[in-house]
Amino acid sequence: MAWQAFWTGKTILMVMLISQSGENMIRTQGLKKVEAEKAGRIGRHGMVKFIMVISIMMAMLTSLPLPLYAERLKDMASIKGVRDNQLVGYGLVVGLTGTGDKKGAMLLSLANLLYKMGITIDQKDIVSKNVAAVVVTAKLPPFPKVGRKIDAVVSAIGDCKSLQGGVLLQTPLKGPDGKVYALAQGGVSIGGFAAGGGGAKVQKNFPTVGNVPEGATIEKEFGYDLANAEDFTIILNKTDFTTASNVKNAVNKHLKGEYAKTLDPSSVRVSVPTQYKGDVVGLVNSIEVIDVDIDVAAKIIINERTGTVVIGENVKLMPVAIAHGDLTIEIKEATPSDVALQALGGQSVQPGVQVTEKTKAALTKISGSNLGDIITGLNKLGVSPRDLMAIMQSIKAAGALSADLEIM
Repeated sequence: MAWQAFWTGKTILMVMLISQSGENMIRTQGLKKVEAEKAGRIGRHGMVKFIMVISIMMAMLTSLPLPLYAERLKDMASIKGVRDNQLVGYGLVVGLTGTGDKKGAMLLSLANLLYKMGITIDQKDIVSKNVAAVVVTAKLPPFPKVGRKIDAVVSAIGDCKSLQGGVLLQTPLKGPDGKVYALAQGGVSIGGFAAGGGGAKVQKNFPTVGNVPEGATIEKEFGYDLANAEDFTIILNKTDFTTASNVKNAVNKHLKGEYAKTLDPSSVRVSVPTQYKGDVVGLVNSIEVIDVDIDVAAKIIINERTGTVVIGENVKLMPVAIAHGDLTIEIKEATPSDVALQALGGQSVQPGVQVTEKTKAALTKISGSNLGDIITGLNKLGVSPRDLMAIMQSIKAAGALSADLEIM
């Protein structure tokens, strides 16, 4: 009966009433000695039940799965078709102080440039170290508008020493389709320097790569009619079945209807409701601030070069025994029965990590362990990343590690 009452949420109240009734019988009614002792035993018995119930509840709460993390839809996904596009072009940087190219494509490019300006000269007659051949790149934002300024990055492709103080001449920037979408021109800022003489040299940052702030002007527009679209697709940054389903449910709850449909683990299609016809921008604005629960796969990342170990929250480790060289690890974890036993004054298993170093390591049984305890034990002995990687691979091969192991 006590257990049945517990599951209906009334056990604590019943036990407290038993205890309180026993105390009141002793305090207020002046019972006989035998009756008082009997009432006291009832009260103490009720308190014991109360302690046991609380202990069991605490153990059950600690074993419950952790809640998913929530993230704004705007930060975890994007709208299909709304993205940057890469532009690239070839140009010349002039005005350098003897740090330009000495040979290569720059000579022919400079000769062609002068020819277009009405000056005919043989490239063999060009002797200059003040010009450098460069590749210019830029990112074309979504829905570009003619006249908008964007940044351009300039990178030397010859034997140029530095682009400091140079000026980029007008350079067409083309897309993958070969069409010109922007023109770049302006002073190059490298954010560093290079100087030397007498066998000494000083350099800061990379003087052969520079930036032209707002140096490219958009000359061509493209895009699609988003405002009058009948539907649009949300693309998740990370493919996951659970997260895609959560996005669908969150959007439908926000719009109060079945407007979202999961196409696959990385995309969700949203039909435009009647009230948002012709105002898809307003619809996207309203749903991109929705908090969506995200689920992260259990994964362990090990970088042997840097000694970095990253462990995901959902990583679990089944009971396993480990012996690596002269290292033996024993991990003990309290079970719900141990918690209840300790609450009643008995002896129970004390959670913790015990690490021993022996000449001949022996296998030690590990029950209810987790990966965090093993990493803690390994760190106490200063195990190298290579040893750590070997141990993790062995645990994975034994089938005791429920996580993806990624080694960089």
